[in-house]
Amino acid sequence: MHQLIYALVEAPTEDSALAEARMTFDRLVGATPHDAAVFDYYVTFDMDGHATAGRDRWGDLPVAARVNSTEGQALLERGWTATVAEFERNLEKIRESICEYSTEDVMRDRNLIRHACYNLGAYRGPSLYLYDRHGDGIRDPGHLERVLDTSELWIVPADVHY
Repeated sequence: MHQLIYALVEAPTEDSALAEARMTFDRLVGATPHDAAVFDYYVTFDMDGHATAGRDRWGDLPVAARVNSTEGQALLERGWTATVAEFERNLEKIRESICEYSTEDVMRDRNLIRHACYNLGAYRGPSLYLYDRHGDGIRDPGHLERVLDTSELWIVPADVHY
């Protein structure tokens, strides 16, 4: 499966923002032995020749955009909206199922209830769409506000596979 994720990084230029974001994305694919992979690979939007990823899948997105620009605000809104929607979807599934199912049903992951609980509590991975420079998922409005309070902030999209 493919999805778009976004790294929010502090940098003076687009090139340095892309380099910072690649370090974030590298952490998320386990590029070094001490990083736990949550995605298989990523493709940024400066890369060509990927028939099923990046621009070929999602269209012509910016390589990087200042968060305070029109493009940057659109990417940020897209990422945050996806994060909130996924959170609400998992929370609703848990609310509907938790009282209906027995302990054994939950243990057996009936209707993927345990998976929904896992996604709701995840710090990284497919249920999150925005990441800070450390590769930590931005899971709540307070974290997002702290990241947005950074000067020279850029948002960099990437197509990830999981």
